[in-house]
Amino acid sequence: MSAIRGGGDRLLGGAAWLAALVVLLILGAIIAMLVYGAWPALEKFGFVGFVTSAEWNPVTEMFGALSPITGTLATSAIALLIGLPVSFGIAIFITQMAPAWLKRPVSTAIELLAAIPSIIYGMWGLFVFAPFFADHIQPVLTGLFGDLPLIGPLFQGAPIGISVFAAGVVLAIMVIPFITSVMRDVFEITPKTIRESAFGLGCTTWEVIWHVILPYTRVGVVGGIMLGLGRALGETMAVTFVIGNSHQLQAALFMPGNSIASTIANEFTEADGEIYTASLIALGLILFLITFIVLSLSKLLLLRLERRQGEKPA
Repeated sequence: MSAIRGGGDRLLGGAAWLAALVVLLILGAIIAMLVYGAWPALEKFGFVGFVTSAEWNPVTEMFGALSPITGTLATSAIALLIGLPVSFGIAIFITQMAPAWLKRPVSTAIELLAAIPSIIYGMWGLFVFAPFFADHIQPVLTGLFGDLPLIGPLFQGAPIGISVFAAGVVLAIMVIPFITSVMRDVFEITPKTIRESAFGLGCTTWEVIWHVILPYTRVGVVGGIMLGLGRALGETMAVTFVIGNSHQLQAALFMPGNSIASTIANEFTEADGEIYTASLIALGLILFLITFIVLSLSKLLLLRLERRQGEKPA
């Protein structure tokens, strides 16, 4: 019997090691493919030159990634700025405030939002949200913030609806279900005795959430935020519909722009020539690096939070 158990342990350990190695091999193969495919463009323009150039001209075969990188970061930032507080509020409502009869319908509605295909979000953004935004929201925002110093140029532009800001709003709606679902699940694992003890000490609901629930679930919360950010960084079809797909680099969020994913989706089928194709693959490599950097920073943040928590006096 002990020999059978030992064989089972060895089999399980071997399968686990094999699974881990397969993941690493796949990741290495993806990186190698991206570097190999992007090499002609990186060799011609240089990595720094490619990243810092805003020129994108297939006729002269001069390509730069600055505009797609800026659009990717801008839309993702807008998505998090809008989606994160909304997701936090929904998760708190479901787990702490909603009556029992309302929790399931709200949770189901959130899960249905996550199941909607991204192309449907894109069509809704193009045909419904963009015209409404151009007619009713953009003029108000331009009037309120357009003349302010520093941030004023961000809120200027023609009221055409499709823009970097519109793409960010659509992305926010798309990432809300993912962040909310993770936050809801991790909030619910907080031991009931801890919460009731905090209420017994006279803490308000907000104090319990801020000082008890969030510290206890910070790893899961950051993981949910990173999941939403990863979805925003790599989203393709919804952004392609509403961002405008313009390679002109502009400061105004209300003007058309592009992202790395939308540029690859729009132009890969018509890429003619080695440098053109290599430049698009180089954009994919840069998107991979951005995602890797974001995930690494989140891991460092979690380690720092854990270290700081461990240094607190008992």
